[in-house]
Amino acid sequence: MSEFWLISAPGDKTNLQAWERMNTVTSKSNLSSNSKFHIPDLKVGTLDALVGLSDELGKLDSFAESVIKKIAQYIGEVMEDSKDKVQENLLANGVDLISYLTRFEWDMAKYPIKQPLKNISEALAKQVTQIEADLKTRSAAYNNIKGNLQSLEKKTMGNLLTRTLADIVHKEDFVLNSEYLITLLVVVPKSSYLQWQKTYESLSDMVVPRSTKMIAEDAEGGLFTVTLFRKVMDDFKAKARENRFMVREFYYDEKELKCEKEELMKLASDKKQQYRQPLLPACLSTSLRNGFMVPTVSGELHLAPASLSKGNSTVLFSQGPLLRWLKVNFSEAFVAWIHVKALRVFVESVLRYGLPVNFQAMLLQPNRKSVKRLRDVLNVVFKHLDEVAAASIMDPGMDIPGLQLSNQEYFPYVYFKIDLSLLD
Repeated sequence: MSEFWLISAPGDKTNLQAWERMNTVTSKSNLSSNSKFHIPDLKVGTLDALVGLSDELGKLDSFAESVIKKIAQYIGEVMEDSKDKVQENLLANGVDLISYLTRFEWDMAKYPIKQPLKNISEALAKQVTQIEADLKTRSAAYNNIKGNLQSLEKKTMGNLLTRTLADIVHKEDFVLNSEYLITLLVVVPKSSYLQWQKTYESLSDMVVPRSTKMIAEDAEGGLFTVTLFRKVMDDFKAKARENRFMVREFYYDEKELKCEKEELMKLASDKKQQYRQPLLPACLSTSLRNGFMVPTVSGELHLAPASLSKGNSTVLFSQGPLLRWLKVNFSEAFVAWIHVKALRVFVESVLRYGLPVNFQAMLLQPNRKSVKRLRDVLNVVFKHLDEVAAASIMDPGMDIPGLQLSNQEYFPYVYFKIDLSLLD
C-alpha cells in the first residue's frame, strides 16, 4: 500500500508507554509497519506566528503535492514507449520514495534549522514555485514539438482523398516540365476500377491513351495517374466528378515534398531526443571491467544505458535533456514536499501539545485490509489526548465545537496522510 500516516503524540513518559503499546498491538496484528520519523529541534517562535504558519503550510502541502504529481505524470508522458519503467525513474535523493520516506533525515544544508520556521517555509515555497514555473516552460516547448508532429502524422492517416501523398508518389509517376501535358491523380472507388479503365480516355478530349497507372491503394479505393493536355484539365475534372472519380488537387514539387518528409523526421527526432539521445561515437571509449569491454563517456561509466542493435553494431543511448530535468526536479520537489510534511507535524504538535517542545513523530504504513482496525487501535491508545475527538470518532454524528468548519480529518493525535500513488 502506497499510503502512509504521519502521526505524532506527546513524548512524555506516559505517552512513550502508549507508543510502545501501539507498536506492540499493530505489529502483532500486522495492522501496519511503523518507523520513527525524526524531526530536528526547530525554532518555535510565537504562538500567533505558528497559527498563521499552520494555514500557510496546509496550502503549501497541497501545492507541492500537485507539482510532484504533474512531474510524475509528465515523466510517464515523455516515456510513452516505456511506461512500465516510469515508477523506477521516480527517485528521491537517488533512492526509491518509500526508502527515502521511511529513512527521512532533515537536510540541514538546504534548510538550516537555526532560522525561523517562516523562513524555512518561504524557502520551500520558493523552490517548489520555481520548479513549477520551469515545468510549464519546458512542457510548453515539448508540447509544441509533439503537437506539430501529431499534425504532420495526421496527414499520413486517413484515406487517399485526405492523406498526404508525400510518401506515396515518385518523380517517375508524373510528366514534368511540359508546356502542354500534365499528370493528374484520381481517387477511384474499388467498385469502379473496371469503369475507370474503360472510360478515362473518353472523359474529355486529349487524354493520353494508356497513361493510367494505379500507384497506391487503401481499403476504399485506388490512386490512379492519368496524363492529358493542360487545356482540357477543367473539363476532365468536371466529367470525372460526374462519374464519382475524385481528382486530387496535387502538383508534384520535389523540393516541397522533401521538406515535408524532413520536417516530419526532424520533429519525430526532436521529440524522441527529449526522452533519449544517442551517444556520439566520438564521445565513446571503452575500458576493460571484469573481463568485459565497457563503454564509457568522457572517462565516466554510463550505468545501464539503453541500447539498440543494428546489424553488428550497437547504438547506445543516454537520457534526453527533458527526461533528465524531470527526474532531477521530481527528486527536488519530492524532498521539499516531505520537509513540508515534517514542518506541519512540528507546528501542529506544538500547537496541540504546547511547550516545551516534546513530541514523538511516527510513520505508519497501514495494511490495506486493516485500515479501519488500525484507526480504532490508535483511537483507543491515544484517546486520553482528546476525549471529545475520540468520542466523535466512535460516534460520527457528534459535532466537535469549533471544528465544524474544518475540512480536515481530526483525531486525538496529530495526523497527516502521505499518498505515494503519484501516477493515478
